Order: sequence, then structure tokens, then C-alpha cells
Amino acid sequence: MNGNVVIVGSGHAGVSVAFKLRTQGFKGNITVIGEEIYLPYHRPPLSKKYIANLADEGRLYLKQESQYRSEKIDLRLNCRVNAIHRSEKQVELEDGERIQYDALVLATGARARSLSTALGGGAQNIHTLRNLSDAKRIRDALTQNKRLLVVGGGYIGLEMAAVARSLGLQVTLIERESRILGRVAAAQTAAYFKNLHEKHGVRVLEGVGIESLERSNDRIEKVRLSDGTVIGVDVVVVGIGVIPELQLAQEAGLQVANGIVVDRAGRTSDTAIYAVGDCASFVFRGQMIRLESVQNAVDMAEVVGLSIAGASTRYDCQPWFWSDQYTTKLQIAGLNLGYTQVAVRNKNETALSVWYFDQEGLIAVDSINDAKAFMTARKWLSSGQSPCLDDIANQSLELSAMTIFEKTDLVT
Repeated sequence: MNGNVVIVGSGHAGVSVAFKLRTQGFKGNITVIGEEIYLPYHRPPLSKKYIANLADEGRLYLKQESQYRSEKIDLRLNCRVNAIHRSEKQVELEDGERIQYDALVLATGARARSLSTALGGGAQNIHTLRNLSDAKRIRDALTQNKRLLVVGGGYIGLEMAAVARSLGLQVTLIERESRILGRVAAAQTAAYFKNLHEKHGVRVLEGVGIESLERSNDRIEKVRLSDGTVIGVDVVVVGIGVIPELQLAQEAGLQVANGIVVDRAGRTSDTAIYAVGDCASFVFRGQMIRLESVQNAVDMAEVVGLSIAGASTRYDCQPWFWSDQYTTKLQIAGLNLGYTQVAVRNKNETALSVWYFDQEGLIAVDSINDAKAFMTARKWLSSGQSPCLDDIANQSLELSAMTIFEKTDLVT
């Protein structure tokens, strides 16, 4: 197997494709192009151990520099692709250099949403977290200041609040929607984490947004909320979601729909071009979705690497996620899109699981300090099986004792 493979993006997805190709015996040229100056690194620790000063930069790297050399992977850092020339099968770099490809992989990821400039975004002490440079700035800011405002009650915002409290900061977290985790979790999961953070001293304000920001010397000193509350701040961290990086794909005329549209093998509307990770959208349970997780990035990369190497394969998405906050571990199996019913199993005061069902059966589980529930749910979901909602709701019935149905046989 020969030819030229060019990979745009040096995160988990891009690097995983490169090394998968080598393990499959691909002998051609592999070029990985990344805009950052750092060796490719693990991103999940950025909002956890790295900002808390519990992990140094060297421990974040996905691979050592010598491993790229030994596998003959041309890793180009601090390098930007400006255009894709599909008819010539070339990518054009910022300096004008063109690189030929037989297969092109777009692993461009996503960028953090920021506050609008009109509202006050861009001030020196307003931060977003998406990459290592962001994390370094936030880590320095948290060690030098006392009052943090977190904007956004998703998992990144909650993890940021937990780290800041562990460092001794006063933390206020605001969420514009009626509750935290409103788009990603049931009310029961959200209530658990709201209570957890309040017990640790975080001021959690729901149903309020930012009305205005008071600036002095390019720093935000006060924030007026939509309910009239005024908060004094030293640091603001914004965690209000991400936007997929689609510009290259759009300008090249590839099909996009909240992501670069791909088939089960990761191919885009141009069969010589693939997309993986946070920038890719695909069909899951009959609808187009785009996932932002390391698991999805790596699993998609495995399929794309195999496909480029000539294997017949397809991506069978089995989502799972995790979040660490204080000493609490949340593990999520499946995807709760379209859930209609929820059952909660309370293991003890600090451990529970939230089970999501649609009309066909189990679709996802939030397990909080309950590894058994997580592993059991993953097994059932991956095999297309489901317990009955009533069994899950029966606290006295062990998971191992439940009657399990094939989803296609489940009657609701």
C-alpha cells in the first residue's frame, strides 16, 4: 500500500489515523499538519489536572517526537492549510507550498464559542478553553486571582468551577437556561451536580445571562446579570459550547450539515477526502449528529485508517463520555437524544445512575460514582439489548437479575 496521505489536524483524531495506517502496513507518505506549536496532546486533562497544576506538559503528549520519526510520519507543527484544490488533489499551505494527496483526512476539530465583542468579549481576563495555550493562560490567571465567574453550565464549565474551588477561588457559575446541563442531561443528573457544587461553595445561578460588562484597562471588573445582580470578578471563563471548523471543507465544496458529512467509512462527498472527530457529522439512530469526545475521535480514526488502507469497514458508533468533578466521577454510556422516560437508581448517598429510555428501550445512562451501572449499560447498548424501565426503577432488583430484551422485540 503506497501513495500520499495528508491529515489536516494534529489532535486525537488526526494522530490516530496516522498511526493506524502504519499498523495496517501502509508504506506511503503520511503528513500530519497542525496549527499549534506543541506536540499533539491529550485534551481532557486540560480542564482537570493540568489547570489544577497536577500534570505537566510532558505528560500530556499523545506520542513522543521520536515516535513520529520512527514511523516516518511527517509532523508539521505551527502550520496552516489555506485551501484544498480537489481537482489537483493538493492542499495549499499558508506559505504557498502545495502538498499532493491521494487521500486527504480533515481532522480540523472545533473552536470554542466566545462572548461577542459588543458584549465585552476580548478583554484580557476573559478566557475560553479549547487548547493548551488557553489552558496555560487560565492556569496562570487562577493562580494569581481570587474571584472567578464561569459562564455556562455544561460539563466544561462545571469542571472549571471544580478546579477553581480546589485552588481556593471564589466561584460563581451562571447558566442562561433554566438549569445547568439543560441540553445534555436529565433534570436528575443536573440536580445532583448543582447540589455537589453548592456543597463545595460554588454559587450557581440558573436562568440568568450577562446583561453588561464593566471594563477598566482592558479588564472586566464587574458583570451585570440579566436579573440585575452585579458581580465583582477577577477572571471570567466562558464555556458555552464549540463551533466545528468547517471553513476548509465549505470552501472546497464538500457537503456540510453542522459538520462535514461523512458515510460509515468516514468518506465525505468527495471519496478521496475523509473527515473524523469533532468536525464530522454522520447518521446515528436515523439522524445526523456530531460528537465532541475523544472516544468518538479515536474510534472514527480507526475506521478511516482501515478504509484508506484498503479494508472494508464501517463506523458503528457506541458513544461514551466522562467527567471528573471534585472526587465525583460521571461516566455516560450511549446518547440520550430523543429520550422520553427516565428512571433513577440510587446506590448510596453519593452514587446513582440515571437511565434514559425511548419507545424502543434503553438509549443512555449517566452513572455517577457507579462503575457497575456504566459497564452494564455499555454491554447492553453495544449488543442492542435493553432492560425494562420498570425493572430499572425497582431499587431492590439487581442489574444482573433483570430480564433483558432485544430492542426490536421490546413492546412499549
